[in-house]
Amino acid sequence: MILKSIFAAAVALAAFMPLTLGARAGTVTDISGRKVEVKTPVEKVILGEGRQIYLIAALDTDNPFKRIVGWREDFSQADPDNYAVYLEKFPSMATIPTFGGFKDGTFDIEQAIALQPDVMIMNIESKQATEDAQYIEKLAAVGIPVVYVDFREHPFTNTEPSMRLIGKLFGQEKRAEEFIAYRAAQIARVTEVIAEKDPKRPTVFVERAGGYSDDCCMSFGNDNFGKFVEMAGGRNIAADLIPGTFGALNPEQIIASDPDQVIVTGGNWEAYVPGGKWVGVGPGADEAAALKKLKGLTERPALTGIKAVENGRIHAIWHQFYNSPYQFVAIQQMAKWLHPDLFGDLDAEATFKELHEKFLPVEYRPGHWVSLSDEQ
Repeated sequence: MILKSIFAAAVALAAFMPLTLGARAGTVTDISGRKVEVKTPVEKVILGEGRQIYLIAALDTDNPFKRIVGWREDFSQADPDNYAVYLEKFPSMATIPTFGGFKDGTFDIEQAIALQPDVMIMNIESKQATEDAQYIEKLAAVGIPVVYVDFREHPFTNTEPSMRLIGKLFGQEKRAEEFIAYRAAQIARVTEVIAEKDPKRPTVFVERAGGYSDDCCMSFGNDNFGKFVEMAGGRNIAADLIPGTFGALNPEQIIASDPDQVIVTGGNWEAYVPGGKWVGVGPGADEAAALKKLKGLTERPALTGIKAVENGRIHAIWHQFYNSPYQFVAIQQMAKWLHPDLFGDLDAEATFKELHEKFLPVEYRPGHWVSLSDEQ
């Protein structure tokens, strides 16, 4: 009854609210194929995931938070190092109202209504939960459109249209196209060489969030980091074993595959698994500590006796490359690990630094990858 009253009041209020000066009514198509009416450029936005700021920072570079009136509370927990970097420059971001998630049922729809956003941007993986709870209809009833984007499930299909969508919503189409062109050129620096030289592809096991739990071993199928491997000139051992983007391999499968190289995704997950065995790579990371943890992961039964361990071809890389439009940096670094003879002059560190200088409002801080091969 209370929620119905809120809907009624909000609908009544919306009827008397004039169109924002300079805004225009229009229709956009989101990643799910939905046609959504939105008044653009939007001025008030709710982010269904805080880490969507990775892209928004490349569009609203002067102040990525100027349109954000609410966001899911995951940026500070899943990527606290980057959160601290942004907080240092934009302290007001700490005052942005935070939400729970759609998938876990902790989203506060009444809070969202009170903030009167022009649009809510959701990740595609929350679509089923959103539909089950009828959030789309409830929010539409009070004039709040919802659009879906994707940088995680199928990043090489959906990253560019997601960027174009947000660019249109923000009135930053030109800036979005500049980023898309830069990203494509940086990917081509790897894929064109692989296509021309056609090198022998080393086999690679990518462990998703290694050390996050005692279970082993989460990995990737044919997309996300699994696709990164293929683009970088490797062969993902899980490609034929995991039918979707995400899944798991058992230790026997890894030992039987005997991969030439292992790449572990890592990050600072102290908020989720305090003192865990995860490899803490990321901006400003303690690389010595990360290397120590990475070496510890090689002692698990799943990696016993495989070529990658014996040859020291064990690497760790920032997990959040899987969930941002910065995937090309990971592809470049992985190409250097897999084919050092072909990519000796390619400097992924310089690329990531240049990305910050061209598109992001904060300075680059190293620490996004480590490798046991560097110790040899």
